[in-house]
Amino acid sequence: MPPKLDRHDIRILSTLQSDGRITKARLAEKAGLSPSPAWARLKRLEQAGLIESYGARLALRRLAPVTEVIVQVTLANHRAADFRVFEDAVLRTPQIVTCDATGGGVDYLMRLVVRDVDAYQRLMDRLLEDKIGIDRYFGYIVTKPVKAAPPDLDALLDPED
Repeated sequence: MPPKLDRHDIRILSTLQSDGRITKARLAEKAGLSPSPAWARLKRLEQAGLIESYGARLALRRLAPVTEVIVQVTLANHRAADFRVFEDAVLRTPQIVTCDATGGGVDYLMRLVVRDVDAYQRLMDRLLEDKIGIDRYFGYIVTKPVKAAPPDLDALLDPED
């Protein structure tokens, strides 16, 4: 059960989603608190595991040529052991930056970041050769990122509940 959050907690979390480098004083101001209570709340939120990490969102396309591919994967078999084998392989593959198990027509949706289409195909060939249970996969080249934003916590969490 998640800890009870009030509007100050939600403001702290929302602010950190968009600015992880904010100063303690500015965070307190945005949360409507003085610095000491804001810092204590932040520590409590971290200890509760609500803040997984702090990091930077990089402009990858400015660093190097990259190709992003969204891949739908369907496994050949659907036993618990088959899912574990596939998921273990995913965890060992750094080019797979996200992977979500899904219900419905496909088993997984993955996002890959590779140098180019050739690197994508070599990676998929290796995954197929590794016999990790892939029956079918469909890849979609990302031609233009349109939106990448954190969720709106105010819309998800009602502090009055």
